[in-house]
Amino acid sequence: MPRMTMHDTDIAFMKMHGLGNDFVVVDERGRAPVVTAGIATKMADRHRGIGFDQLAVMRDSDAADLHLVFYNSDGSLSAACGNATRCIARHLMEETGKAEVLIATDHGLLPARDAGDGLTSVNMGHAQTRWDQIPLAREMDTLELPIEGGPTATSMGNPHCTFFVEDAEAVDLAARGPEIEHHPLFPERTNVQFAHVIGNNALRMRVWERGAGITLASGSSSCATAHAAHRRGLVGRDVTLHLDGGTIHVRLAEDGIWMTGPTAHVFDGVWRG
Repeated sequence: MPRMTMHDTDIAFMKMHGLGNDFVVVDERGRAPVVTAGIATKMADRHRGIGFDQLAVMRDSDAADLHLVFYNSDGSLSAACGNATRCIARHLMEETGKAEVLIATDHGLLPARDAGDGLTSVNMGHAQTRWDQIPLAREMDTLELPIEGGPTATSMGNPHCTFFVEDAEAVDLAARGPEIEHHPLFPERTNVQFAHVIGNNALRMRVWERGAGITLASGSSSCATAHAAHRRGLVGRDVTLHLDGGTIHVRLAEDGIWMTGPTAHVFDGVWRG
């Protein structure tokens, strides 16, 4: 095959996923930013573009090994994306030979480390539960919101609304997800989870992501759901979550919420618009 000629407008990318929660990753370290909301939206189209749940942009950081900026598939920005952070942490560890790295996000500085057996852990920071931190439209108890089903609200740098139900698999996620995402209590919209207890410190969870829709997994949603379940006395501090895309472990520690799971670097490519 003839070698592909690169053009000035081409954007090299990596395709990664964590438990089927998939990402396009663009490395902008050492150069001027090229990704915009418009480009992200075009890349997100699974028929005419590349397709992803989130796009992560790697940029230089004075405070950490790198800085990540996250776009949802609708072009909106998100301060946090746990599975993408784990995937890029694994890439960075392989690139540098380090067993621990520090990643800057708009949510804060997130330590990550090799957890052994091909698994990667990232500390997603502390959950926030005050109404104005999430944020909600007005002051209220975030443990049980005045929405049918009494969900719990949590922030992991992005807003989450978690319903605890009898059977998460019986929920019409395609209908309920967007309805709750755009609920007037959430001025910045929200991620939505439905979960039920399936065993000792084990949850079954399904996810509707703000700006992305139904996803096979979500790291920040896993952390928010584990924290919400612990607040409600349903689980302890070490929680296993079974998502549509696989299993992830969350530990509610003193220094933050650690999330551990597998990552995959699927392929590299070039975007030509």
